[in-house]
Amino acid sequence: MLPLKKGIEFNMQYKKFNNTIVARIDKGEEILEKIKEIAINENIKFANINALGATNDFTVGVFKTKEKKYYSNTFQGDFEIVSLTGTINTMNSEFYCHIHMSAGDSEGKVYGGHLNKAIVSATCEMIINIIDGNVDREFNEEIGLNLFRF
Repeated sequence: MLPLKKGIEFNMQYKKFNNTIVARIDKGEEILEKIKEIAINENIKFANINALGATNDFTVGVFKTKEKKYYSNTFQGDFEIVSLTGTINTMNSEFYCHIHMSAGDSEGKVYGGHLNKAIVSATCEMIINIIDGNVDREFNEEIGLNLFRF
């Protein structure tokens, strides 16, 4: 286990191999919180993420472009994370991540969107590929979103 701060215990474990981090997020842990902990601990400024696993409580949103507003849906029950993908980067030089997730239920129905929250019900296996460089974000008035700024 790699402690992030002295005195704080957690179950998540990860290992770094050059520019790749392999992480295991455990039952009861919130995925976005753990991504942030890893990114800050490892000083990650730009990376892409892929993961799978299981969740029993997650909230995902859909951005309505005409309204420039997110609408969220919360799901509870037994779900398999069939895809979790996104980026770690910065906005105003501070941690920022943009993650999408889809999860399937026992009938094979899949729900997904922009990830707001996901609690792990069994495990989440994550690969973080660190990219050498930095791409900050800035709010775009016309679109209504925080976009890459090159």
